[in-house]
Amino acid sequence: MVTSRYASLTRSELALLVPELLLCGHLIDRSGMAHVLGALGREGMTAVAIDEWQLASPVYTRRMRRALGIIGDGVDAIFKGFQLDIGAPPQFMDFRYTVIDHDHGEFHLDHCGALADVEPMGTEFVVAMCHDIEDPTFDATALATNPHAQVRPVHRPPREPADRKPVCAWTVTIDPAHEPPTPHEDAQVVAGSEAAATVLDPIDPEDPGQADYAGPLLSDLRFEDFSRSALIRIADEVCLQHHLLTLGYRTAVETRTKPEVALDILRKQFTGIAGLTAERIRTALGLGDDMAALAKVLRLHPALNPAAYVDIDVTAETTGGEQLVELRIGRGCGAVDDGAWPALLDPDHLQPLDALVRGVNPRFHARVREAADCGLTLEIACADLPFREADEVAITRFSSGAAFTFTDRGTPLPLTVL
Repeated sequence: MVTSRYASLTRSELALLVPELLLCGHLIDRSGMAHVLGALGREGMTAVAIDEWQLASPVYTRRMRRALGIIGDGVDAIFKGFQLDIGAPPQFMDFRYTVIDHDHGEFHLDHCGALADVEPMGTEFVVAMCHDIEDPTFDATALATNPHAQVRPVHRPPREPADRKPVCAWTVTIDPAHEPPTPHEDAQVVAGSEAAATVLDPIDPEDPGQADYAGPLLSDLRFEDFSRSALIRIADEVCLQHHLLTLGYRTAVETRTKPEVALDILRKQFTGIAGLTAERIRTALGLGDDMAALAKVLRLHPALNPAAYVDIDVTAETTGGEQLVELRIGRGCGAVDDGAWPALLDPDHLQPLDALVRGVNPRFHARVREAADCGLTLEIACADLPFREADEVAITRFSSGAAFTFTDRGTPLPLTVL
C-alpha cells in the first residue's frame, strides 16, 4: 500500500490543513462555473452543477462513512456526512443541526459563504443555487446514508427581509414510504471510477486521539481532537472528494459541449482552483515563498493527492547554481486513467501548474524537462520578475472563501445521546 504524503505532517499541522482542504473543495465551483456560464448560460450552468454534485456526493459520502466508522442510517448519521463534505466546509457554510429522533431532524445556516458570493449576482442566480441546485443535491447526499431520506426547505433565499438570519432552514425526514429517485443515468461514470475505488491507509485505532466518528453527533468538528492517523485518512478522503467532484463536472460538461470546448473549460477550472488552493495551503502552514516551501505545497496539494491515486515525485535540487524543484507526474496511475486533473497537464498545457506554483511565489514558472509515455517531468524555476496572476485565479478569488479565516470555537457539544 502506498503511504500517504500527509504522513509527513504533525497532528497539529493536519488539524489546520483539513478544514482548508474542505474549503478549497467547495471553491472548485467558484473556479469552474464561471466558464460554464460563459459557454452554456445560466440554465446550462445550473444543470452542470446539479449533475456534478449528484454524481459525486453519494460516492464520497459512502467512502467517508466507511473510513470513519459512521454507523446507522438516521438523521444524525446524515448530518455527520454533511460535516465532512466539501459541499459544506466548516464555518464558511455554517450548518447548525437539531436531531429530533432517528427519522426527523432540522438544520439551518447561520452563515452561507456561497450565498454571500451569489447574492450580488441577482435573484435569478440565488434561485438557481438555493432552489434548483439544492433540492436534488441535498437529497442525493442524504440518500447515500438512507435511501428514504428527504431534505425539504422551511425557508430559503431570496431573503426577505434582505438581512434575514438564519439565511435558510431545512427539515430532514426519513419515511419508508418515500421511494428513492432513479439513479442518474451517468452515475456509474463516477461511481465506477478509479477514484471511487481507491484504497487508502486504514486508521490506526491505537494512535492517540479520536480514531473515528462513531460517537454522538457533535455541534462542530474540532479536528485537533482526531488522531494523527485519522486526520491523514480524512485529508486523503477529502482530496478524493475534489477529484470525484471534478469527474462529475467533467461528465456534465462533456455531455453538453464539444470535446475541445469541454477540455478548455476543464483546464480553466483546474487553473483557477490550483492557484488559490496552493496559496491557502502555504498561508495555513506558515510557509515561505522559496523552493523548499514549493516542494512541500506540491506534495500536499489536493490536485496531486492522495498518493494512492496520483503518482508524483517531488525533488528540490540545485543545477548550475540555480535552485529548482523537479516534479514528475507518472502516467500509470488512477488519476490519469480517470482523466482527472493530472491528466490535463501536457507539454503544451502547463497553465494549471504555473498557477499552482505561483500560489507560492508569483515568480515561479514551470518548464518541461522530459515528456514520455510513462510520465511527464517538469522543473520549476524562479524568474527575475513576478508574473501576472492568471485570469482563472482572479475569477476564483471573487469568492469570499478566498480570504476566509477559520476561528477556534472551543469544545463542541454532543447533539445526540448514544
